Amino acid sequence: MIINFEVMSETKLEKPIVLYVDDERNNLMEFKESFGADYEVLLAVSPDEAMEILKTITPHVIISDHRMPFMTGIEMFEKIKQKYPEPLRVLLTGYGDVQVLTDAINKGQVYRYIKKPWIEDEIRNVVMDAFANTQTRVALEVRNRELEEAYKELDRFVYSVSHDLRSPLMGIMALAGFLQKSQNLEEVNEYGELIVKNINRLDEFITNLLEYYKVKRGELTISSLSFEDLFKEIFEMYEAEMLDNNIRFEMDVKQHEDFRGDKLILLVALQNFFSNSIKYQKLENRNKFIKLSAHVLRGEAVVVIEDNGIGIDKEFQHRIFEMFYRASSQAVGSGIGLYNAKLALSKLGGEVELESAAGVGTLFTIKIPSK
Repeated sequence: MIINFEVMSETKLEKPIVLYVDDERNNLMEFKESFGADYEVLLAVSPDEAMEILKTITPHVIISDHRMPFMTGIEMFEKIKQKYPEPLRVLLTGYGDVQVLTDAINKGQVYRYIKKPWIEDEIRNVVMDAFANTQTRVALEVRNRELEEAYKELDRFVYSVSHDLRSPLMGIMALAGFLQKSQNLEEVNEYGELIVKNINRLDEFITNLLEYYKVKRGELTISSLSFEDLFKEIFEMYEAEMLDNNIRFEMDVKQHEDFRGDKLILLVALQNFFSNSIKYQKLENRNKFIKLSAHVLRGEAVVVIEDNGIGIDKEFQHRIFEMFYRASSQAVGSGIGLYNAKLALSKLGGEVELESAAGVGTLFTIKIPSK
Protein backbone atom coordinates (compact mmCIF):
# COMPACT_ATOMS: atom_id res chain seq x y z
CA MET A 1 0.00 0.00 0.00
CA ILE A 2 1.16 3.57 -0.65
CA ILE A 3 0.61 6.26 1.94
CA ASN A 4 1.06 9.73 0.51
CA PHE A 5 1.81 12.55 2.91
CA GLU A 6 2.07 15.41 0.48
CA VAL A 7 0.34 18.48 1.76
CA MET A 8 -2.45 19.60 -0.54
CA SER A 9 -2.28 23.34 -1.37
CA GLU A 10 -5.46 25.38 -1.22
CA THR A 11 -6.89 26.33 -4.59
CA LYS A 12 -6.99 30.07 -5.09
CA LEU A 13 -10.19 31.24 -6.76
CA GLU A 14 -9.50 34.01 -9.30
CA LYS A 15 -13.02 35.01 -10.35
CA PRO A 16 -16.41 34.86 -8.68
CA ILE A 17 -18.88 32.56 -10.43
CA VAL A 18 -22.23 34.30 -10.87
CA LEU A 19 -25.46 32.68 -12.06
CA TYR A 20 -27.94 35.23 -13.43
CA VAL A 21 -31.56 34.10 -13.88
CA ASP A 22 -33.99 36.21 -15.91
CA ASP A 23 -36.81 35.32 -18.32
CA GLU A 24 -35.92 38.27 -20.56
CA ARG A 25 -33.07 37.29 -22.89
CA ASN A 26 -32.08 40.91 -23.54
CA ASN A 27 -31.37 41.32 -19.82
CA LEU A 28 -29.28 38.16 -19.85
CA MET A 29 -27.17 39.41 -22.75
CA GLU A 30 -26.76 42.83 -21.17
CA PHE A 31 -25.61 41.23 -17.91
CA LYS A 32 -23.12 39.01 -19.75
CA GLU A 33 -21.73 41.98 -21.67
CA SER A 34 -21.44 44.12 -18.55
CA PHE A 35 -19.82 41.59 -16.20
CA GLY A 36 -18.39 38.81 -18.37
CA ALA A 37 -14.87 40.22 -18.14
CA ASP A 38 -14.96 40.39 -14.33
CA TYR A 39 -16.85 37.23 -13.41
CA GLU A 40 -17.49 33.78 -14.74
CA VAL A 41 -21.08 34.44 -15.77
CA LEU A 42 -23.66 31.65 -16.10
CA LEU A 43 -27.04 32.50 -17.64
CA ALA A 44 -30.44 30.84 -17.17
CA VAL A 45 -33.67 31.91 -18.81
CA SER A 46 -35.85 30.09 -16.26
CA PRO A 47 -35.71 28.57 -12.76
CA ASP A 48 -35.74 25.08 -14.30
CA GLU A 49 -32.68 25.92 -16.40
CA ALA A 50 -30.99 27.35 -13.29
CA MET A 51 -31.63 24.10 -11.41
CA GLU A 52 -30.02 22.13 -14.26
CA ILE A 53 -26.92 24.33 -14.11
CA LEU A 54 -26.68 23.85 -10.34
CA LYS A 55 -26.46 20.08 -10.82
CA THR A 56 -22.98 20.48 -12.28
CA ILE A 57 -21.68 23.91 -11.15
CA THR A 58 -21.92 25.63 -7.78
CA PRO A 59 -21.74 29.42 -8.23
CA HIS A 60 -20.74 31.79 -5.49
CA VAL A 61 -23.69 34.11 -6.15
CA ILE A 62 -27.10 33.63 -7.73
CA ILE A 63 -28.81 36.81 -8.95
CA SER A 64 -32.41 36.39 -10.02
CA ASP A 65 -35.18 38.57 -11.35
CA HIS A 66 -38.23 38.36 -9.10
CA ARG A 67 -41.10 38.47 -11.64
CA MET A 68 -40.85 35.41 -13.91
CA PRO A 69 -43.53 33.16 -15.47
CA PHE A 70 -44.56 30.05 -13.49
CA MET A 71 -42.18 30.74 -10.56
CA THR A 72 -41.02 33.93 -8.84
CA GLY A 73 -37.41 34.55 -7.88
CA ILE A 74 -38.31 34.11 -4.20
CA GLU A 75 -39.99 30.76 -4.90
CA MET A 76 -36.94 29.64 -6.86
CA PHE A 77 -34.61 30.68 -4.03
CA GLU A 78 -36.78 28.83 -1.54
CA LYS A 79 -36.43 25.72 -3.69
CA ILE A 80 -32.69 26.20 -4.31
CA LYS A 81 -31.70 26.75 -0.68
CA GLN A 82 -33.03 23.33 0.30
CA LYS A 83 -30.71 21.50 -2.10
CA TYR A 84 -27.94 24.03 -2.80
CA PRO A 85 -27.47 26.18 0.33
CA GLU A 86 -23.90 27.32 -0.46
CA PRO A 87 -24.47 30.07 -3.09
CA LEU A 88 -25.52 33.46 -1.74
CA ARG A 89 -28.82 34.68 -3.21
CA VAL A 90 -29.50 38.20 -4.53
CA LEU A 91 -32.99 39.30 -5.58
CA LEU A 92 -33.44 41.76 -8.45
CA THR A 93 -36.85 43.38 -8.78
CA GLY A 94 -38.71 46.56 -9.56
CA TYR A 95 -41.35 45.76 -6.99
CA GLY A 96 -40.28 47.21 -3.66
CA ASP A 97 -43.36 46.48 -1.56
CA VAL A 98 -42.97 45.27 2.02
CA GLN A 99 -44.42 41.82 1.32
CA VAL A 100 -41.83 41.08 -1.37
CA LEU A 101 -39.00 42.06 0.97
CA THR A 102 -40.49 40.02 3.81
CA ASP A 103 -40.86 36.93 1.61
CA ALA A 104 -37.36 37.39 0.21
CA ILE A 105 -35.91 37.37 3.73
CA ASN A 106 -38.12 34.70 5.29
CA LYS A 107 -38.62 32.27 2.41
CA GLY A 108 -35.74 32.80 0.01
CA GLN A 109 -33.21 33.88 2.66
CA VAL A 110 -31.70 36.36 0.22
CA TYR A 111 -28.33 37.93 0.90
CA ARG A 112 -29.18 41.26 -0.72
CA TYR A 113 -32.06 42.99 -2.49
CA ILE A 114 -31.42 45.20 -5.57
CA LYS A 115 -33.93 47.40 -7.38
CA LYS A 116 -34.38 47.40 -11.15
CA PRO A 117 -33.06 48.88 -13.32
CA TRP A 118 -29.81 47.75 -11.74
CA ILE A 119 -26.72 49.92 -11.52
CA GLU A 120 -23.43 48.27 -12.50
CA ASP A 121 -21.46 49.50 -9.48
CA GLU A 122 -24.15 48.22 -7.12
CA ILE A 123 -24.06 44.78 -8.76
CA ARG A 124 -20.24 44.76 -8.56
CA ASN A 125 -20.25 45.71 -4.89
CA VAL A 126 -22.85 43.06 -4.03
CA VAL A 127 -21.03 40.33 -5.96
CA MET A 128 -17.64 41.13 -4.43
CA ASP A 129 -19.13 41.32 -0.93
CA ALA A 130 -20.88 38.00 -1.49
CA PHE A 131 -17.72 36.46 -2.94
CA ALA A 132 -15.63 37.60 0.04
CA ASN A 133 -18.33 36.30 2.36
CA THR A 134 -18.22 32.90 0.63
CA GLN A 135 -14.42 32.68 0.78
CA THR A 136 -14.48 33.57 4.48
CA ARG A 137 -17.16 30.96 5.16
CA VAL A 138 -15.25 28.24 3.29
CA ALA A 139 -12.03 29.13 5.09
CA LEU A 140 -13.83 28.98 8.45
CA GLU A 141 -15.31 25.59 7.60
CA VAL A 142 -11.85 24.25 6.72
CA ARG A 143 -10.35 25.67 9.92
CA ASN A 144 -13.23 24.30 12.00
CA ARG A 145 -12.68 20.81 10.58
CA GLU A 146 -8.95 21.11 11.27
CA LEU A 147 -9.66 22.34 14.81
CA GLU A 148 -12.10 19.50 15.43
CA GLU A 149 -9.52 16.96 14.28
CA ALA A 150 -6.84 18.68 16.40
CA TYR A 151 -9.05 18.41 19.50
CA LYS A 152 -9.66 14.71 18.80
CA GLU A 153 -5.92 14.16 18.43
CA LEU A 154 -5.28 16.14 21.61
CA ASP A 155 -7.78 13.99 23.54
CA ARG A 156 -6.08 10.81 22.31
CA PHE A 157 -2.68 12.32 23.03
CA VAL A 158 -3.47 13.36 26.61
CA TYR A 159 -5.12 10.03 27.45
CA SER A 160 -2.28 7.94 26.00
CA VAL A 161 0.48 10.12 27.44
CA SER A 162 -1.00 9.95 30.93
CA HIS A 163 -1.39 6.17 30.62
CA ASP A 164 2.08 5.53 29.18
CA LEU A 165 3.79 7.80 31.71
CA ARG A 166 1.94 6.39 34.71
CA SER A 167 2.39 2.74 33.77
CA PRO A 168 6.21 2.52 34.17
CA LEU A 169 6.10 4.91 37.16
CA MET A 170 3.62 2.67 38.97
CA GLY A 171 5.83 -0.32 38.10
CA ILE A 172 8.87 1.42 39.57
CA MET A 173 6.95 2.30 42.73
CA ALA A 174 5.78 -1.28 43.16
CA LEU A 175 9.28 -2.65 42.60
CA ALA A 176 10.74 -0.12 45.05
CA GLY A 177 8.29 -1.45 47.66
CA PHE A 178 9.46 -5.03 47.00
CA LEU A 179 13.08 -3.92 47.29
CA GLN A 180 12.46 -2.44 50.72
CA LYS A 181 11.05 -5.72 51.98
CA SER A 182 13.40 -8.16 50.24
CA GLN A 183 16.44 -9.66 51.99
CA ASN A 184 17.35 -11.89 49.03
CA LEU A 185 20.24 -10.59 46.89
CA GLU A 186 19.02 -12.49 43.83
CA GLU A 187 15.58 -10.91 44.18
CA VAL A 188 17.15 -7.47 44.66
CA ASN A 189 19.12 -7.84 41.40
CA GLU A 190 16.00 -9.01 39.56
CA TYR A 191 13.95 -6.08 40.84
CA GLY A 192 16.80 -3.72 39.94
CA GLU A 193 16.80 -4.99 36.33
CA LEU A 194 13.03 -4.48 36.11
CA ILE A 195 13.37 -0.94 37.43
CA VAL A 196 16.00 -0.19 34.77
CA LYS A 197 13.64 -1.52 32.07
CA ASN A 198 10.82 0.72 33.30
CA ILE A 199 13.15 3.72 33.39
CA ASN A 200 14.24 2.95 29.82
CA ARG A 201 10.58 2.84 28.80
CA LEU A 202 10.07 6.27 30.33
CA ASP A 203 13.20 7.61 28.66
CA GLU A 204 12.14 6.33 25.24
CA PHE A 205 8.65 7.74 25.67
CA ILE A 206 9.93 11.18 26.67
CA THR A 207 12.42 11.15 23.77
CA ASN A 208 9.59 10.36 21.34
CA LEU A 209 7.48 13.17 22.78
CA LEU A 210 10.36 15.60 22.23
CA GLU A 211 10.74 14.35 18.65
CA TYR A 212 7.00 14.83 18.12
CA TYR A 213 7.22 18.42 19.34
CA LYS A 214 10.30 19.24 17.23
CA VAL A 215 8.74 17.86 14.06
CA LYS A 216 5.27 19.31 14.69
CA ARG A 217 6.42 22.82 15.56
CA GLY A 218 9.83 23.14 13.94
CA GLU A 219 10.62 24.96 10.70
CA LEU A 220 12.70 23.23 8.05
CA THR A 221 16.45 23.92 8.00
CA ILE A 222 17.67 22.96 4.52
CA SER A 223 21.22 21.84 3.78
CA SER A 224 23.10 19.37 1.55
CA LEU A 225 22.89 15.82 2.90
CA SER A 226 24.98 12.67 2.50
CA PHE A 227 22.95 9.49 2.94
CA GLU A 228 26.11 7.54 3.70
CA ASP A 229 26.82 9.86 6.64
CA LEU A 230 23.16 9.71 7.76
CA PHE A 231 23.16 5.89 7.72
CA LYS A 232 26.44 5.72 9.65
CA GLU A 233 25.04 8.11 12.26
CA ILE A 234 21.93 5.97 12.67
CA PHE A 235 23.99 2.79 12.98
CA GLU A 236 26.19 4.38 15.66
CA MET A 237 23.06 5.27 17.67
CA TYR A 238 21.97 1.64 17.78
CA GLU A 239 25.28 -0.22 17.44
CA ALA A 240 25.37 -1.52 21.03
CA GLU A 241 21.75 -2.66 20.87
CA MET A 242 22.32 -4.44 17.56
CA LEU A 243 25.45 -6.21 18.87
CA ASP A 244 23.55 -7.24 21.99
CA ASN A 245 20.78 -8.73 19.83
CA ASN A 246 23.12 -10.23 17.22
CA ILE A 247 21.66 -8.17 14.33
CA ARG A 248 23.75 -7.70 11.18
CA PHE A 249 23.77 -4.25 9.57
CA GLU A 250 24.01 -3.73 5.81
CA MET A 251 24.26 -0.43 3.94
CA ASP A 252 24.10 0.47 0.26
CA VAL A 253 24.21 4.08 -1.00
CA LYS A 254 24.13 5.32 -4.60
CA GLN A 255 24.36 9.11 -4.45
CA HIS A 256 26.13 10.93 -7.28
CA GLU A 257 24.27 14.24 -7.04
CA ASP A 258 23.47 16.82 -4.38
CA PHE A 259 20.45 16.18 -2.18
CA ARG A 260 19.03 18.94 -0.01
CA GLY A 261 16.77 18.47 2.98
CA ASP A 262 16.37 18.95 6.71
CA LYS A 263 18.84 16.64 8.49
CA LEU A 264 17.03 16.59 11.87
CA ILE A 265 13.61 15.87 10.37
CA LEU A 266 15.00 13.17 8.07
CA LEU A 267 16.89 11.55 10.95
CA VAL A 268 13.70 11.46 13.05
CA ALA A 269 11.93 9.57 10.26
CA LEU A 270 14.74 7.13 9.46
CA GLN A 271 15.76 6.31 13.02
CA ASN A 272 12.16 5.54 13.95
CA PHE A 273 11.87 3.10 11.05
CA PHE A 274 15.25 1.64 12.04
CA SER A 275 14.34 1.36 15.73
CA ASN A 276 11.12 -0.40 14.77
CA SER A 277 13.11 -2.96 12.78
CA ILE A 278 15.29 -3.68 15.83
CA LYS A 279 12.36 -4.10 18.21
CA TYR A 280 10.47 -6.54 16.03
CA GLN A 281 13.16 -9.02 15.07
CA LYS A 282 12.40 -12.73 15.45
CA LEU A 283 14.02 -13.66 18.73
CA GLU A 284 14.85 -17.22 17.63
CA ASN A 285 16.39 -16.13 14.30
CA ARG A 286 20.16 -16.63 14.16
CA ASN A 287 20.55 -14.59 10.98
CA LYS A 288 18.91 -11.29 11.89
CA PHE A 289 19.63 -8.35 9.61
CA ILE A 290 18.59 -4.77 8.88
CA LYS A 291 19.53 -3.19 5.57
CA LEU A 292 19.50 0.52 4.73
CA SER A 293 19.83 1.58 1.11
CA ALA A 294 19.47 4.90 -0.70
CA HIS A 295 19.41 5.84 -4.37
CA VAL A 296 19.44 9.54 -5.28
CA LEU A 297 18.43 10.34 -8.84
CA ARG A 298 16.92 13.38 -10.59
CA GLY A 299 16.17 15.28 -7.40
CA GLU A 300 14.57 12.39 -5.53
CA ALA A 301 15.90 10.02 -2.87
CA VAL A 302 14.51 6.50 -2.63
CA VAL A 303 15.36 5.03 0.77
CA VAL A 304 14.66 1.41 1.66
CA ILE A 305 14.64 -0.05 5.20
CA GLU A 306 14.46 -3.85 5.11
CA ASP A 307 14.48 -6.46 7.87
CA ASN A 308 13.68 -10.15 8.34
CA GLY A 309 11.75 -9.67 11.57
CA ILE A 310 8.30 -10.80 12.65
CA GLY A 311 6.56 -8.72 9.96
CA ILE A 312 3.18 -7.00 10.14
CA ASP A 313 -0.14 -8.76 9.58
CA LYS A 314 -2.06 -7.34 6.63
CA GLU A 315 -5.07 -6.48 8.82
CA PHE A 316 -2.92 -4.13 10.93
CA GLN A 317 -0.89 -2.46 8.18
CA HIS A 318 -3.31 0.43 7.59
CA ARG A 319 -3.06 1.46 11.27
CA ILE A 320 0.67 1.34 11.98
CA PHE A 321 1.10 5.12 11.53
CA GLU A 322 -1.60 6.00 14.06
CA MET A 323 -0.46 7.68 17.24
CA PHE A 324 0.00 5.21 20.13
CA TYR A 325 -0.99 2.21 18.01
CA ARG A 326 1.01 -0.99 18.60
CA ALA A 327 0.56 -3.83 16.13
CA SER A 328 2.53 -6.33 18.23
CA SER A 329 3.09 -6.95 21.93
CA GLN A 330 6.56 -8.46 21.38
CA ALA A 331 8.33 -5.23 22.35
CA VAL A 332 7.14 -2.57 24.75
CA GLY A 333 7.23 0.64 22.72
CA SER A 334 5.76 4.11 23.03
CA GLY A 335 3.52 3.73 20.00
CA ILE A 336 4.70 7.15 18.78
CA GLY A 337 7.71 6.10 16.70
CA LEU A 338 6.08 5.39 13.35
CA TYR A 339 3.64 8.25 13.91
CA ASN A 340 6.65 10.56 14.27
CA ALA A 341 8.15 9.02 11.13
CA LYS A 342 4.94 9.79 9.23
CA LEU A 343 4.86 13.32 10.62
CA ALA A 344 8.48 13.90 9.59
CA LEU A 345 7.82 12.61 6.07
CA SER A 346 4.83 14.92 5.73
CA LYS A 347 7.12 17.86 6.54
CA LEU A 348 9.49 16.75 3.77
CA GLY A 349 6.74 16.09 1.21
CA GLY A 350 7.58 12.38 1.20
CA GLU A 351 5.64 9.18 0.75
CA VAL A 352 6.19 5.63 1.98
CA GLU A 353 5.29 2.23 0.58
CA LEU A 354 4.99 -0.74 2.93
CA GLU A 355 5.56 -4.39 2.06
CA SER A 356 5.29 -6.86 4.90
CA ALA A 357 4.22 -10.39 5.71
CA ALA A 358 3.85 -11.99 9.13
CA GLY A 359 6.85 -14.15 9.95
CA VAL A 360 8.82 -13.00 6.88
CA GLY A 361 9.88 -9.41 7.47
CA THR A 362 9.15 -5.80 6.56
CA LEU A 363 10.31 -3.44 3.82
CA PHE A 364 9.64 0.30 3.85
CA THR A 365 10.32 2.21 0.62
CA ILE A 366 10.48 5.97 1.19
CA LYS A 367 10.52 8.59 -1.57
CA ILE A 368 11.65 12.09 -0.64
CA PRO A 369 12.06 15.07 -2.99
CA SER A 370 15.16 17.24 -2.73
CA LYS A 371 14.40 20.77 -1.52
